[in-house]
Amino acid sequence: MKEKRIRYHTIGTYETLNHLDGFTKNVWIVLHGMGYLSRFFLKHFQGLPPNENYIIAPQAPSKYYLNNEYRHVGASWLTKEHTVLETQNVLAYLDALWDAEKVPENCKLIVLGFSQGVSIAARWVAHKKLQIHTLVLYAGGIPNELKPKDFDFLAPEVEIKVFIGNKDEFITEKRLKEESKKIESLFEGRAEVIIFEGGHELKKEIINSLVE
Repeated sequence: MKEKRIRYHTIGTYETLNHLDGFTKNVWIVLHGMGYLSRFFLKHFQGLPPNENYIIAPQAPSKYYLNNEYRHVGASWLTKEHTVLETQNVLAYLDALWDAEKVPENCKLIVLGFSQGVSIAARWVAHKKLQIHTLVLYAGGIPNELKPKDFDFLAPEVEIKVFIGNKDEFITEKRLKEESKKIESLFEGRAEVIIFEGGHELKKEIINSLVE
């Protein structure tokens, strides 16, 4: 057997919430976790003031039926199969989304990744060299291939917030130690790690606090 590769044009979708106009203060790019569709993930951000916040939810490309019931659909960003190649595809998709949205420079840019979306958020910010206002890494793991030099471009005033639930079933004590070391190394002590009361869940009160 021989594996071959081809290049072809494809079309992706994404969802937005509220309007991007002269009243917009904050633009969010929010990357969902495994099993979500972007339109359902956006519901977590409906508590934000609509006139000031414009939320963009990219859609992971690999869709599948949940729970083997063939009713509800979820999606995944990456798997262990051809991870490097698929990462390139995802980053190209996000670059195209960014070009299409034309976010004004006067808006504060918040990039948030939840669960599996953390790996995509971290990779894309490093790849795109985005001058963001806040990077939020929520209940997920940071890719091993990223190095401190990948984030050297971030301005000193950029906020880096890491949220971890104290009852998150996916974060063992061993993994917490490993991720803590990685966070300390990558961001050289700049990241604020917040342990909250709860499990593997996106809490609206935490989301709302990011723009208060």
